[in-house]
Amino acid sequence: MSVFAEYDLVCIGSGPAAVRCAIQAAKLGKHAAIVEKSALIGGSCLRTGTIPSKTFREAVRSATRDSAVRSIHSTNIQRVRPTMAQLIARVQEVKETESTTIRSQLDRNDVAVIPGMAAFIDANTLRVEAADATRVVRAGHALIATGSRAILPKGVRCDGETIFSGDNILDMRELPHSMTVMGAGVIGVEYASMFAAAGVLVTMVDKVDRPLSFVDRELTDELMHQLRSLRVTFRMNEEVETVEVLDGSPRRGAVVTKSGKRIVSDVILISAGRTGNVENLDLETVGIAPDDRGRIKVDDYFQTTTPNIYAAGDVIGFPGLAATSYEQGRLAACHMFGEPVQPMGNWYPYGIYAIPEISMVGATEEQLTRECVPYEIGVSRYGEIARGLISGDDGGLLKLIFHRDSRQLLGAHCIGTQATELIHIGQAVLRLGGGLEYFMQTVFNYPTFAECYKVAALNAHNRLKVSGVMPVAPPACDPSASTDPAAASAAEKSA
Repeated sequence: MSVFAEYDLVCIGSGPAAVRCAIQAAKLGKHAAIVEKSALIGGSCLRTGTIPSKTFREAVRSATRDSAVRSIHSTNIQRVRPTMAQLIARVQEVKETESTTIRSQLDRNDVAVIPGMAAFIDANTLRVEAADATRVVRAGHALIATGSRAILPKGVRCDGETIFSGDNILDMRELPHSMTVMGAGVIGVEYASMFAAAGVLVTMVDKVDRPLSFVDRELTDELMHQLRSLRVTFRMNEEVETVEVLDGSPRRGAVVTKSGKRIVSDVILISAGRTGNVENLDLETVGIAPDDRGRIKVDDYFQTTTPNIYAAGDVIGFPGLAATSYEQGRLAACHMFGEPVQPMGNWYPYGIYAIPEISMVGATEEQLTRECVPYEIGVSRYGEIARGLISGDDGGLLKLIFHRDSRQLLGAHCIGTQATELIHIGQAVLRLGGGLEYFMQTVFNYPTFAECYKVAALNAHNRLKVSGVMPVAPPACDPSASTDPAAASAAEKSA
């Protein structure tokens, strides 16, 4: 079979890691290509994950806001329950627009898109099978960015009517009256909160003691409080024994736990983890062995055990975020083509797009306690911030964690409106090694949610004083050290 084309880099998949890797390689003067089996460029992030779920979230929030406004201006009118068709109407439009944008970016950078499913013949050769032909592609380097899919319990399949996963939940034709969510991780919590906000009676089941166990406990406590106000029922510390589809019209599903509980609902959403899409890649031919969850082991530069093959995104497992996948792809391209680059590090934020939003960066109280790190916290609540009152969100909060001795910022944790935007201030300060003094000396716009940082810092300052640990006085301002040209000029004249 003759060689179809030769490239410096071929990326398998078209999600965030692959797109960023291919474009970065193109910026370095390399000839790059992407192999994608779907007609819609963008990977599972665009087709079934980040983009559709967050668009659906905004549709739910918009529908519930409009309903609330009608209730305020009318008497004896109950909130209108949206239909599934109304909620997903915007999703396809956003997916197609975003896919067109990605395709345009690839075209501008002369990145080729090869349709089909790729498999390795050897470390430098790929077989690409498409509906119209089978092609052989040669590549100096390859990036595996095939993403992941939902794990289903043994013997259970998503029928698209009663049982769903995070990959097909938005294919649901009608908004159910009740839903059982198996799994209290990120995807389960996000969809549970969205459907609850839309008026669905949601029950969450998981064998852990609380949702989002990696998140600061104070934030998960607040999340559970707000979800309970939406009539979400939590069945924590419960392991699922069986999942059944009950005969009848309409069909319903039943989740039976090992403790004997039987939870019946219109639909069941299974959110019990992800596994990498690696089955069809013939990785054994290039000496790469994924683990039992389909995850490929890589080093700090996303290089596999086969030197010219890299992997990034969900297929390498943790953290499995679109944001980190973008950066992983960029770093991989730089490393494979000899561009100086540093490892990604740990100062990346988590964004959980539940209703309410949760975002965090850095250490949690639980982690610091386990590691015996002395710390103090500062908390500000949206209900005490003018912007929170204006926005009608009195349940949000921002928590900052400072080292008790150095007062360096160790972590920032936020729940509430714009939490995923607000967290970037904490991320910048954390990444640059700043701490309490920065927030004490900085003026924030008023009224804004960013003001929470000032209030939380003052709260931490007062806690340190009360506990007998006197904060260091802020250094005197030195005009000669200012980066402001006007201030520097004035300092020169005075000298």
